[in-house]
Amino acid sequence: MKISSDVYRYIDLFINYLQYERNYSSHTVSSYMIDIKQFMSYIKENSESASFDVKWVDSDQIRNWMMSLIEQDITSTSVNRKISALRSFFKFLVRQGEITNNPLLTVSGPKTGSPIPYFVRDNELSLLLDSDEFGNDFTGVRNRLILEMLYETGLRRSELVNIRLADVDFELRQIKVTGKGNKQRIIPFASRIYDMMVQYLELRSEFSNSDGDYFFIQKKGRRLTPSTIYYIVRASLSGIPMLAKRSPHILRHSFATSMLNDGATLNAVKELLGHSSLNSTSVYTHITFEELKKMYHAHPRAKKQGGNYGN
Repeated sequence: MKISSDVYRYIDLFINYLQYERNYSSHTVSSYMIDIKQFMSYIKENSESASFDVKWVDSDQIRNWMMSLIEQDITSTSVNRKISALRSFFKFLVRQGEITNNPLLTVSGPKTGSPIPYFVRDNELSLLLDSDEFGNDFTGVRNRLILEMLYETGLRRSELVNIRLADVDFELRQIKVTGKGNKQRIIPFASRIYDMMVQYLELRSEFSNSDGDYFFIQKKGRRLTPSTIYYIVRASLSGIPMLAKRSPHILRHSFATSMLNDGATLNAVKELLGHSSLNSTSVYTHITFEELKKMYHAHPRAKKQGGNYGN
């Protein structure tokens, strides 16, 4: 089967839309492209047509692809992510006038549960961040500040790397953050972060160049990439035993959990995280409830026969 040249043009337009209008991270854009091309490969292998054109895609083809993914034991969450990528692609094409009908309007993905996000306990993170692991050179001070900011502000990795010097207001102690969909929000920071920022900027002045307006940079002066942030966090969290996941997003989960455990309202956490609805934030209430159950089990009466609560 031959792929129509228009298809590649549509994909290029969609990539530009995600990057420059939706402000999606490079990781998200790459994931979307992989999912769309995977669908195209499926159609190519399972169609008797001589060529592929998005105008001919129908809902039955998409449902068949979805079923083939499920039969490969791909999780419902992953299948839904792939369907979401395809839905965004076809919605974009309708909006651009390239096609007239979106074949995904009648397609629903498999149902999934709401998994409780992983998080790191406060005492474990405090031991890590207060340790001598990082050192006092440029790299050590920068890496410690990265972990502190992810944990104490709840920023996404993509938001952190895109902070510019002008976005940080030291007098008011707040950061202007550009999140998903180019939505901006203001994040406050405490005196501890302020002191670490000052220390970092003193060391940073030796390495500035063309990318000097970005807050976090490499020694060569270029701004940090999302992948570098990932490896910095992963390497640092490797010192915490029994931690199932070690990504920057774990620190975002940990921020939300700590805020709710310490009495912050759900709506306040929603605003700080940059969520568009409370549904996205409410998953963290399940974590805090799990913590309450563990505290109850610590009570001596709960350990007696028949005292088990909240299974």
